[in-house]
Formats: sequence, structure tokens, C-alpha cells
Amino acid sequence: MTLQLPTGNAICYSGYRDGQSPDQRRYPSLAQIREDLQLLVPHWPLLRLYDCSPHAERVLQVIREDQLPLRVLLGAYLGAEASNPACPWGGLHDDTQLAANTRENAAELGRLIELARAHADIVFAVAVGNECTVDWTDHLVPVPRMVEYVRRVRTAVAQPVTFCENYVPWLDKLRALVAEVDFISLHTYPLWEYQSIERALAYTQANVDSVARLYPDQPVVITEAGWCTASNGRGMRAADANAQLQTRYVRELMDWSRESGRLCFVFEAFDEPWKGSPDPLEPEKHWGLYTVDRQPKPVVQALFPGFRPPDPITAPTPDPLPSLEPPA
Repeated sequence: MTLQLPTGNAICYSGYRDGQSPDQRRYPSLAQIREDLQLLVPHWPLLRLYDCSPHAERVLQVIREDQLPLRVLLGAYLGAEASNPACPWGGLHDDTQLAANTRENAAELGRLIELARAHADIVFAVAVGNECTVDWTDHLVPVPRMVEYVRRVRTAVAQPVTFCENYVPWLDKLRALVAEVDFISLHTYPLWEYQSIERALAYTQANVDSVARLYPDQPVVITEAGWCTASNGRGMRAADANAQLQTRYVRELMDWSRESGRLCFVFEAFDEPWKGSPDPLEPEKHWGLYTVDRQPKPVVQALFPGFRPPDPITAPTPDPLPSLEPPA
């Protein structure tokens, strides 16, 4: 049977605001998520979520309660099960931590299965992990374990199953995993690889084509591609990180993906201040099409002329109690 994936504008959504962080288990409230989804729903029918935390549970809850026409690629976040000395920002973990991560990974996959079953009308596919096999990852999971995890999930859910990873491991390292997933999900970032805006789209196309040629019988989806708007120069040319170039790249990317019929999730909906280093110009913080204050960047008006933010349904106020206590 031919795999049928949905079509339409797709975007990665992680709604953490100032003072919130998945690492600290401080999650956006239902009201804040509702505000976000009202911004996204007019133009982005497909969302990608990264984990099965209370954040994801609340997103699915709001979609159901408000009967929003949104469908979700739901992910499971997997922690490190092996140390990675090649990671430049901290890939070494002691045995106690690795064992705890392995237990938590099993629990996370259980949550993925549970949420996929409970929201089968909303969750159109599931992703078993994110960027945990690439050479620079700080949450390395060996490929044989990834095969085990994908097999476990495929036997437990009705939705198609994938794994989200940078395009490079798909060229060789992940060959054993290709036969286990229903479609390949890859990430491509010309900005991180010092490509000029003039070459950016062609570079993205070459990344995708290099994988698609190897596996002609497997659908290939882009689950991350984008351009950041501020940078201190870490990992890229700082001058290339600006709103004008973001507008050009994202427009070209979406035009091409639409014309080619390839599902592509733009990275990402909102800036996330919790990410990366404390430096305010840390590039990890600035990939959103909206600022952390939910103000549209120029790319939004360029993509959707005449765009006007909808009137909020309710003021975004924090929940009276967090779902989980922050770790000691």
C-alpha cells in the first residue's frame, strides 16, 4: 500500500516562553498554547511536536477541545544511552545517568504510544527520537537500539513511524534503520553549513536528493529546515542571520516544497530563549517566524500578505500549579 501523508503548510512548534524550559519542566499553560495555536491555525494545518511531555499533552488537548483543523507529527524525545566524545558541548555521561536515560526512554516511548492511540484522529504519524545518531549529538542512541525502538512502536500504533535526523547519517550510518521506518525524516540547514543565501535552496535540494536517490522506494520528508534571524557568529556567519534572509529562504523553500509535492516542516514557529548558551545572540534562540513575544517577523507578512493576528480567545495566563515539580 502506498503511504499517504497529509499535504499543506507544516511547521515545527515548541511553545516555550521566557522562564519556561523542558529541561526545568516548566511548560506553557493551556491558555498560552491556545494563543499560539490561534496564531498558527489560519496558515499552518500541520504541526510537528518534539516530545511527549505535558507540553505535547496540552497541545493535543487544546486541538481537541477547540476542534481545531490541525494534525500533528508527534515525536518522542530520547536521552543519551551512550557517551559521545565527538560532541563539542557535552556528550559525556556516567553509567548511572545512561541507565536512568534508558529507563526514561522506555517510559517516553510508552507515552508516545499512549498519546498516538488516544488521539489517532489528530496524530497522523509518530517520530521515534530526534537527532540522536548524528556525529555531534549530545544524546547519542546507538543505531541497533534505534531499530529496537522503532520496531516496538510500529507494533503498537496504527500511524506511520519515522525517525527525525540530520541528512548526513541517512547517507550511510542509518541504512539499517531505513527498512524499519515508514518514511525518512531529514533535517537540512544551509546556514549552519556556511552556505550563502544565493546557494541556500540549491544546497537544501542537494541534501534531500542525496538521500532520496539512495532509497527510491522510501518517501522522504523534511522535518526541519529554516533560517535564524540573529547570531553571535557561532557556527555560522553572523551577518547572514537576519530577517531579510530568513524571508527569502523560507519563501523559496516553501515554494519549492509545494511545487515538488514534498512535505516540509519549517523550523520553527516561535523563538525559544531557553535554548543554547546564555548569550542573547545565541543562534539557537532565534529561528522562529515569530518572536518569543509572539510578534510576527517580516517573513510572516511576506508569506501571507494582509496577515493580521487574530483576536485572542483568552489572555495567556500561567496554570496555577505546574504539572511536574522542577528537579532539585
